[in-house]
Amino acid sequence: MSQTLDPVQRPQRHRASWKARLGPASCEAEIEISSGGLLAVGALVSAILLSVAPVVWASTRERRRL
Repeated sequence: MSQTLDPVQRPQRHRASWKARLGPASCEAEIEISSGGLLAVGALVSAILLSVAPVVWASTRERRRL
């Protein structure tokens, strides 16, 4: 039996592009991100959203009276 080595797998890349036009003005954007980068962005967004609730709760509750 011959042994074959698996080729080194490159990280999968995700691509997105966006175009917008409003009257005479236009805008274009392109992004490319790896799967690991996409997971990192998702984790950061989740952490930000989870930290908003305690901040809002602390800012809207009544102060304790001494």
